[in-house]
Amino acid sequence: MPIAHVSIMEGHDDQKKADIIAAVTEALHQSMGAPHEVIRVLINEVPRTQWGIGGKTAFALGKH
Repeated sequence: MPIAHVSIMEGHDDQKKADIIAAVTEALHQSMGAPHEVIRVLINEVPRTQWGIGGKTAFALGKH
Protein backbone atom coordinates (compact mmCIF):
# COMPACT_ATOMS: atom_id res chain seq x y z
CA MET A 1 0.00 0.00 0.00
CA PRO A 2 1.73 3.23 -1.13
CA ILE A 3 1.48 6.13 1.31
CA ALA A 4 2.32 9.67 0.15
CA HIS A 5 2.99 12.44 2.66
CA VAL A 6 2.42 15.94 1.26
CA SER A 7 3.35 19.08 3.20
CA ILE A 8 1.69 22.34 2.18
CA MET A 9 1.41 25.76 3.76
CA GLU A 10 -1.82 26.27 5.64
CA GLY A 11 -4.64 28.18 4.01
CA HIS A 12 -5.77 26.00 1.12
CA ASP A 13 -9.47 25.25 0.95
CA ASP A 14 -10.96 21.77 1.11
CA GLN A 15 -11.45 21.57 -2.66
CA LYS A 16 -7.79 22.34 -3.33
CA LYS A 17 -6.75 19.63 -0.86
CA ALA A 18 -9.15 17.17 -2.52
CA ASP A 19 -7.57 18.06 -5.89
CA ILE A 20 -4.08 17.38 -4.46
CA ILE A 21 -5.20 14.01 -3.08
CA ALA A 22 -6.72 13.03 -6.44
CA ALA A 23 -3.64 14.11 -8.42
CA VAL A 24 -1.15 12.37 -6.13
CA THR A 25 -3.27 9.22 -6.12
CA GLU A 26 -3.39 9.21 -9.91
CA ALA A 27 0.38 9.80 -10.16
CA LEU A 28 1.09 6.83 -7.89
CA HIS A 29 -1.40 4.69 -9.79
CA GLN A 30 0.21 5.57 -13.13
CA SER A 31 3.82 5.24 -11.97
CA MET A 32 3.49 2.14 -9.78
CA GLY A 33 0.41 0.43 -11.12
CA ALA A 34 -1.08 0.40 -7.62
CA PRO A 35 -4.88 0.21 -7.49
CA HIS A 36 -6.48 3.51 -6.47
CA GLU A 37 -8.19 1.93 -3.47
CA VAL A 38 -4.91 0.95 -1.77
CA ILE A 39 -3.20 4.34 -2.16
CA ARG A 40 -3.15 6.65 0.86
CA VAL A 41 -2.36 10.38 0.73
CA LEU A 42 -1.75 12.32 3.93
CA ILE A 43 -1.69 16.12 3.85
CA ASN A 44 0.24 17.97 6.53
CA GLU A 45 -0.62 21.67 6.74
CA VAL A 46 2.27 23.72 8.06
CA PRO A 47 1.69 27.16 9.60
CA ARG A 48 3.34 29.97 7.63
CA THR A 49 5.32 30.88 10.73
CA GLN A 50 6.93 27.43 10.60
CA TRP A 51 7.66 27.31 6.85
CA GLY A 52 11.12 28.66 6.03
CA ILE A 53 12.17 30.17 2.72
CA GLY A 54 15.69 31.52 2.36
CA GLY A 55 16.20 31.90 6.09
CA LYS A 56 12.90 33.66 6.78
CA THR A 57 9.43 32.45 7.59
CA ALA A 58 6.81 32.47 4.85
CA PHE A 59 4.77 34.75 7.11
CA ALA A 60 7.63 37.28 7.36
CA LEU A 61 7.94 37.19 3.57
CA GLY A 62 4.28 38.05 3.20
CA LYS A 63 3.24 34.64 1.90
CA HIS A 64 -0.25 34.99 3.34
